[in-house]
Amino acid sequence: MLFNVGVILLGALVRSTGSGAGCGRSWPRCQGELLPQLEGATAIEFTHRAASGVALVLVSVLLILVWRQVPKGEPTRIGATLSLVSIVGEALIGAMIVLAEWVGDDASMARVISVPLHLVNTLFLLAALTLTAFWLTGGRRLSPRARPQVWRWAVLGGVALVLLAASGAVTALADTLFPKDGSGLSDEAHFLTELRIIHPVLAVLAASVGWWVSGRVDGTRSNAGRALPILVGLMLVTGSLNIVLGVPVWMQLVHLLLADALWIAYVLASAEALQVPVEVTQSR
Repeated sequence: MLFNVGVILLGALVRSTGSGAGCGRSWPRCQGELLPQLEGATAIEFTHRAASGVALVLVSVLLILVWRQVPKGEPTRIGATLSLVSIVGEALIGAMIVLAEWVGDDASMARVISVPLHLVNTLFLLAALTLTAFWLTGGRRLSPRARPQVWRWAVLGGVALVLLAASGAVTALADTLFPKDGSGLSDEAHFLTELRIIHPVLAVLAASVGWWVSGRVDGTRSNAGRALPILVGLMLVTGSLNIVLGVPVWMQLVHLLLADALWIAYVLASAEALQVPVEVTQSR
């Protein structure tokens, strides 16, 4: 999972540096070659592609090992299968973006849609890998019936985080195409510049509602659960610094890393709160 987080950060580096066109309209090869001359944007894009390929192999190996060693009927098999499905989806979405040339300075509606779509699929991949790791380390299968109130809030919170992340992806794209120093495209009358404000507003609203709900719903006392408010606070701080500092690439990567950590912690805390009680498993 850590390797996949690294791949995600590399993808953000590709977007934030405008290196998406570094391999040209060529996929899975780069510049029409298996090993192109590595310099500038081509080096960044090729590194991301190579790391993505390694990640695909690792998840495939995980699936094979799980299906060989884990008994039938165990949720771990589902988690590993969904992990492979989602990482294949990552590759296909990436290929579509490259072949359609929704990269570089492209500010089309198609790119505005594909960027958050790519991120949503990434979150699905991280969730599948997190649940697989949870079950492999002794976690029990999930049972929404055991705690229906927690289940409803967990689903609602998950959807809210996904929407928040999608709005963040759109804001990041706007910051890349229309940097405030005027070095990018002309932002005159472009709708992306009007959407920047949505993400910070949603972030503050989501944090406020999350803290309010956490004080009223009995949740997990796990390390992941205790880490959630800390990660939310760090997200707000780094998000603010990102704006104040003029959205530098390194701060974008820090903010994204914290977002991934928050999502993983949320999925893990939800799984721990919704797993079948021990007494139920012992009675079977």
